[in-house]
Amino acid sequence: MAATISKTRQRDKLTSIFIILPSIILVGIFIYGFIGTTIYTSLTDWGKSAGLALNPVKHFIGLGNYKDLFTGFIHSRFRQDVTNTIFYSLFLLAGTLALGLFLAILLDRAVKYEGLFRTIFLYPMSLSFIVTGTIWRWLLSPNGGINLIPTAFGLPKSNFLWISSRTSILTFNWQNLPTILFIPLGLLTLFLTFRNIRKNKMTRGIVYGIITLLLLLYITVLRNIIPPILPFKEKHGLNLATLGIIMAGIWQYSGYTMALYLAGLRGLSESMKEAARLDGANEFQYYWKIAIPNVKPITLSAVIILAHISLKLFDLIYALAGADNINTGHPAINMYLTTFRANQFASGASMAVILFVLAALFIIPYMIHSHRERKY
Repeated sequence: MAATISKTRQRDKLTSIFIILPSIILVGIFIYGFIGTTIYTSLTDWGKSAGLALNPVKHFIGLGNYKDLFTGFIHSRFRQDVTNTIFYSLFLLAGTLALGLFLAILLDRAVKYEGLFRTIFLYPMSLSFIVTGTIWRWLLSPNGGINLIPTAFGLPKSNFLWISSRTSILTFNWQNLPTILFIPLGLLTLFLTFRNIRKNKMTRGIVYGIITLLLLLYITVLRNIIPPILPFKEKHGLNLATLGIIMAGIWQYSGYTMALYLAGLRGLSESMKEAARLDGANEFQYYWKIAIPNVKPITLSAVIILAHISLKLFDLIYALAGADNINTGHPAINMYLTTFRANQFASGASMAVILFVLAALFIIPYMIHSHRERKY
């Protein structure tokens, strides 16, 4: 009997392997194989000469393309695009989380016509970025849409250039980029050092402490010795033209975060709310001190998903502002132009790999965290 069960299990395992094997092979070829090809292409000089030749000549140049993107004279647009991406991510996250949570709290209080309002808030999410970009392109036009709102109150028309402004704020010198990045990173590692020491995790605490000291050494001493990454000053910052893209993104995905938060709030037990009321907590205190802390896992999931979306704004920017609009640039747009217009395939592949790494920085920690939660 035991031998029969063992043979049945072995046969089931083999059957399962043969069933999923075609999918594994296809994923390996068309996903990981192409990722590997893109990484290899980024390490060559394909496109420097005769990029569209039938048998193009490629030479391995290592990290030369990456060095050019971050320190080369002709790639200042890419560096501004990276800066735009950081602001896109920060404002998209802050705006959608805050607005989505606010809407979820309003609906959680059992307002009248809740189903109608929930449908209205969720509707933008059902649209593609192309449709959203087309709608908001009209809304943000200099001679119509939002700029005409003041005229309804007898005021002059606004002349703000929502998607073509050249004004920048929060500017910084690209030469100081390592210092700008290392200061918050040093504060984070310092926090992790004390946190691990307090939890008696001495090995981790020592490692984070060493990293903190190395970062402090660079900030205080080495940055004055090591040559800057650029031989000239190059200013970058938040271009006000990106505000239109950010507004459109928040409009589309605030309903999504609202749905996540509403599900989390509705999942909290009613006894928790009743206990808070008996303790004298008002509505604000209940949501601020009890409800919101209990939906932290939802916030983490929303942050990971929205951060990933902020790296894929190609279609929204393309439809709303156009591919050639430098003011609203994004590495994905630059990658498209570099690869398929300029035929600089290696440089375009380098931009694709950078976007891939940025996405992995959000996805991999989330997967590790989720795996640990399932394990325990």
